[in-house]
Amino acid sequence: MNLLVRLFIKNYKNVEDSKVRESYGVLTGIVGIILNVLLFAGKLAVGLISNSVSVTADAFNNISDAGSSVISMVGFKLSNKPVDKKHPFGHGRMEYLSGLIVSMIIIFVGFELIVSSVEKIFTPEEIDVSVVALVVLGVSVLVKLWMFAYNFVLSKRISSAGMRATAFDSISDAVATTVVLAGSLVFKYTGVNIDAYAGVVVALFVTFTGLKSAKETVDLLVGSAPSPEFIREITDFVLSYDMVYGVHDLIVHNYGVGRELVSLHVEVPCNIDIMHIHEQIDEIENALTEKFHVHAVIHMDPIEVDDQTVNEIRDEVKGVISELYPTLSMHDFRVVNGKKNVNCVFDIVVPYEYKDEEKVAEDIKEKVKEKNARLNCVISTDRPLC
Repeated sequence: MNLLVRLFIKNYKNVEDSKVRESYGVLTGIVGIILNVLLFAGKLAVGLISNSVSVTADAFNNISDAGSSVISMVGFKLSNKPVDKKHPFGHGRMEYLSGLIVSMIIIFVGFELIVSSVEKIFTPEEIDVSVVALVVLGVSVLVKLWMFAYNFVLSKRISSAGMRATAFDSISDAVATTVVLAGSLVFKYTGVNIDAYAGVVVALFVTFTGLKSAKETVDLLVGSAPSPEFIREITDFVLSYDMVYGVHDLIVHNYGVGRELVSLHVEVPCNIDIMHIHEQIDEIENALTEKFHVHAVIHMDPIEVDDQTVNEIRDEVKGVISELYPTLSMHDFRVVNGKKNVNCVFDIVVPYEYKDEEKVAEDIKEKVKEKNARLNCVISTDRPLC
């Protein structure tokens, strides 16, 4: 497969380029179509000759995979269309949509195979297992293992969820064909016909693969949380700038691979010239784009960093939060002095493990008041955005 990549994909190492990603998708799609059509033809011939429902079911599983490869290729093509007036963020999610269509086809094929296999359980027919049939099934397992390997490796290379799903579909197919092969061997050497039961197992594998793939694709379309590693990398990178004291409200908007938009808030000192801060924010945005290949938008939140009294109060409130709810984080802290009380105004990010946000805020407010009667907390609650 690496040889094919070098032969047919120009600038194959530049996987960040959308055209290169498209070429990878088309190449793997063509290879998948050719191999699956060949496997379908061989298994269908064997299934019809031997009257084996499990082999025939496995054959139709392969032709559905060929159809999936066609749809995946179309998805790669459509996702690479340039931006236009109606789609200012491009068409990257078409890759996810094509993956969902593929998943629906797989589920439909699996359901039909379950029905036909169950019917054969109640109306069994004699089967004839030949050496040719065993050879075809054995070769099919090896081919599917190879397809898993190249799809998995290339999916990591270009960060393609669709190609990754195809990889695991291939390993599922290999397991399913192994079940059919085992059933054929059992019949050949013991005379016990478990062909219909093997067909049910194959059909269940196919259906499970379709459902799993559909769930993963729907998650991407609906908007799943980015990986914690990615968030940590961005946060650590932004915090490496001396001017930045904190990062919060970090959101990753996914419009397809290579089309991520990242927005975040950074806490900066309030006593620095606004033009200098703006210049530094622009620098960070450009650096994020260059390093992570995302479009970055940063909002600045000015905070007091040199006032000893504010810092002491902030540390006191932080200590209470750490004591009550260690997994909470606080941001946008400011102090407003009144005649009798000192108002501490801040936001807290409440993890989803805590169901009642208001109770969490009230607990913190009461505990702070208990430790320092002059402090009155004005708390806004957020949920984690990533």
